[in-house]
This record gives sequence, structure tokens and C-alpha cells, in this order.
Amino acid sequence: MNKIKLLIFIMTLLSFIKYAQANLIEIKVKLQNEIITNLDIDDEKKYLFFLNPKLLELEELQINKIAIDSLINEIIKKKEVERIFSLDQNDKLLDVVENNLLLKKKIKNKEEFIQILNSQKLDYNNIKQKLLVEALWNQLIFKKYSENVVINREELKTNILSQYNKNKKKFTYNLSEIFFAESIGENIKQRISDINKSISEIGFENTANIYSIASTAKKGGLIGWVNELQISSKIGIEIKKLDINQVTKPIKVQNGFIIIKLNDKKEFNQKINIDEQLKRLINNETNRQLNNFSTIYYKKLKKNIDIYEY
Repeated sequence: MNKIKLLIFIMTLLSFIKYAQANLIEIKVKLQNEIITNLDIDDEKKYLFFLNPKLLELEELQINKIAIDSLINEIIKKKEVERIFSLDQNDKLLDVVENNLLLKKKIKNKEEFIQILNSQKLDYNNIKQKLLVEALWNQLIFKKYSENVVINREELKTNILSQYNKNKKKFTYNLSEIFFAESIGENIKQRISDINKSISEIGFENTANIYSIASTAKKGGLIGWVNELQISSKIGIEIKKLDINQVTKPIKVQNGFIIIKLNDKKEFNQKINIDEQLKRLINNETNRQLNNFSTIYYKKLKKNIDIYEY
């Protein structure tokens, strides 16, 4: 073998070794009969970047931790929903959830959605399953805890009428949230200090991914546009104090605290249907309470599962 052929052989061999090392599959987490590999984590990071591009601003270790927690969350929820529902018989529900995601991401249609996923090397069927598992989990929580939701309909209606009659100008707000619960024996002042520091250093959206236990956490805490009459008076008072891109102080709510960021606001002058606004406010409050029950139930399930990280 002459020198040129030898050099080509060595270069080819080194390239192959480098490729093999780069694609080496390693087990990173084991829980019950499930494993999470480095490739699973890489795919999950791509999905999380799609939901919240600002995650790219974080350090690699932080992103990996968020991705691992997200995968653990999905595996635990999937195991539970599979005991009750069939993942193969919920096409209508999947269509609704998918359309809601497209609307929030301002994607025109399913074809464009698939093109975007392909461009980011994401598998459409895998994303569909993620959406379905979360939707079925929400159905499970509703079925299990809906009777425990407490709504004071008259108080909410009084709040709406009070705000409607008192304010000449009406606003709709684009909001994001960080919701966190208070644990027994925890120094809540330290937790609040850590969250405020994180918001200052890495931004609200990334902090929501790390600290929030709300269902909006994967999307950087984004709630979206909300009419001021659909917001509880306690939270609404704090939002009115904000300029755009400012955040509230932690607001005590049932089972925890919430921090709100005002992303944008705009005035509207159309006539308000009080009954319709009441219906939406009740729906928002119901979802908030169900989210609390969801967190409690998930923690209960997770506590009974052995999780090993390598």
C-alpha cells in the first residue's frame, strides 16, 4: 500500500470512528421497564426548542436537565393514561389538540406543520403521540377531580360587572406565567428569591421551563391573549400595574404562587357579553384548579417509581 492509499485509509477510518462515537447510544435514565437514551434527550431538546426557542440561550447542562425531566414526565403520564384510554382510538381529540398548537404557533395548516418539523429533524408521529398523551392526561385529571373544583359563580359575576362598569377602557393582555407550589418544610422566601434571580439572569421564558409546574411550562409559560374580564380580580389588579415586559410579584393563589409577565396589551371597544365572559372566567378558574390537582397526582405517581439517572 503506497503512502497516498495509506493516508486515505487512515482518514476514512478516523472519520468512521468519529461518526460511531457521535452516534453511540447511552442509557441516561431508567424508570421501571423504560429507558431514556442520549438520542431520546437530543430529540426532546429539538421539540422543546420548537415550543420555546429561547431555551437555546441556556447552558447545555440546564437544557439537558429540562429535557430529561420532560421525558420522565411524559413516560409517567403515558403509563397512567394507557391504563384507562386507548392511544389508537382518539383521532378526533388529537385533531383538536393539533389545531390548537398550530393556532398558537401561527402555522397555517398540517402540511406546513410537517414541513417545519422535518426541517428541525422532528418526527411528526412522535410529536402527535406527545400531544395525545398530554390531552388524555388532562381528560384523566378532569374525570378524576372535576367534582373537587370549587367555583363561586356569583362572586365571579360580581367581579366582572364591577370591572365592566368601573373601567371605560378595556384591555386584552398577552400573558405568560410561572406557577409553583409551596412544599412542606421549604423556605418559600428562598424559592422566590431563586426564581426572581433566574428571571433576571436567563429570562422569564427559560425560568418558566425550569421552575413552573403549570401545563404552560414547556411553552415558556405562555398563556396567550386573555380578556381582562376573564382574569380574577386579585391577579387583574397586579397586571394593571405592569408595563409591557414587566412581571408581577408572586401572587398567592390556591395551592401555590403565580408570577405573571405582561408580554403585550391592546385596547378593545366592542360590546361585552357578560354571560360569555363569565363562562370563560369560570373555564379559566376551573383549568387553574385542575392544573393544581394534576401536579399533586403526578407527584404521587412519580413518588412510587424508582428513577435512576446515570
